[in-house]
Amino acid sequence: MPIPHPDEVLTVTQITQSIRELLEGNYRFVHIRGEISNLRIPYSGHRYFVLKDSTAQLRAVLFKQQERYLDRPIEDGQQVICHGRISVYEQRGEYQLIVDSVEQAGSGMLQIAFEELKNRLASEGLFDPGRKRPIPAFPESIVMITSPTGAAIHDFLTVWRRRRSVAAIRLLPVRVQGRGAGEEIARAIDTANRLVAADLIVLCRGGGSIEDLWAFNEECVARAIVRSSLPVVTGIGHEIDFTIADFCADLRAPTPTGAAERIIPDGTVLLERIAALHRRLRHSLVRHLAVEERRLAACGKTLAAFPDHLEHLALQLDLIIHRFSRTSDAFLRTREQRLAQLLARLETQTPLHQLQLKGLRLEHLQQRLGRNIAAILHTMESRLAAAAALLHSVSPLATLARGYAIVRKQEATTRQRTVLTDSGEVARGDRVDVLLARGGLSCEVLATTPATTSPAAEERPTPGSTADER
Repeated sequence: MPIPHPDEVLTVTQITQSIRELLEGNYRFVHIRGEISNLRIPYSGHRYFVLKDSTAQLRAVLFKQQERYLDRPIEDGQQVICHGRISVYEQRGEYQLIVDSVEQAGSGMLQIAFEELKNRLASEGLFDPGRKRPIPAFPESIVMITSPTGAAIHDFLTVWRRRRSVAAIRLLPVRVQGRGAGEEIARAIDTANRLVAADLIVLCRGGGSIEDLWAFNEECVARAIVRSSLPVVTGIGHEIDFTIADFCADLRAPTPTGAAERIIPDGTVLLERIAALHRRLRHSLVRHLAVEERRLAACGKTLAAFPDHLEHLALQLDLIIHRFSRTSDAFLRTREQRLAQLLARLETQTPLHQLQLKGLRLEHLQQRLGRNIAAILHTMESRLAAAAALLHSVSPLATLARGYAIVRKQEATTRQRTVLTDSGEVARGDRVDVLLARGGLSCEVLATTPATTSPAAEERPTPGSTADER
């Protein structure tokens, strides 16, 4: 779009488009250094921020698709160099930088290197509190490693003079910034450990930017501090400044003056403390001596009364001996009586005595057993005789002995003999057996007689009335 005539009336859109074409035509690709500020990332994923320096600022945008070209995420406070082009956002009438890539610049790169080295050394354990050495409370010799012309040495010595310290100060001059300063500081630390007899080492330097303090952020300095056999105290920069040397040191002070105040005891305060301790010691000694004098006097009184006390103790000892003798005699007599009783009980409980008692009891029981058996046998014999007499009285044999007979008939089918009690049980011609008291008869029935008499008469039959002998 050509540049409009001064008298031409344009719309807002026209003038905005003219300005955009002018800017995009003259600033097709630019490299701008600045600090990132007000970074925000909305839902779209684009990154909007302000690129500023000490006097001006410029809006910038990094679209989401360009993020893959970043070496590391961008953050507020980073010093960067943005590569891109200038354009105009017509809806707001604002010009802005369309960022294509971002490069870390200046102190930003140093800060990145600082963080990387810090994380790596921390993972190796160089910052471990358990590794650090104690600081002497009253150092007699201090080695300072710093610039001989800087303000740090003067600040340190001012405190040293004000506190009237007797510690010897030795200076190992080094460069504290610039190329090769780190290696020089590391060599000075090794030299202090190898050549100088000292109690501790002090690394100090005045304040400055991260570039000015970078010599104390180098790895060679950190490793020299760690391998030092002497404790190392740092007082580098201002209170807000932290270096790798501070993390490795055995004690970190915020400034060179702070380092001196931390390690150099105040002579005036020490003298006052010594005087106070001297007064306390003197007072304690006086009081202790007075107490001991009173104790000595009491001991003297005790020693003066010691003969009487000794005589009293001797009398007490005689009384105790007499009581002990009497008590021991009574005790022994009691024990002897007890022993005699136990021996008597033991004799009654011996196996031989028990066997004798058991033998006597066994003999007595055997006699009782014999008498009881004889009595039982006599009783049983009497009972057997009575039973035999009773049995004999009811025995059929006894009946037969009185003249009676038993007539039996032999069954033809079963061949069993049946005792006859009725004449009707046989017929003429039957054969019967007659059992007598002694022997028997085999008879044949010739005739039968009906029962005409009473049963009592039947019980007294005349022998041979019912059968004849063959």
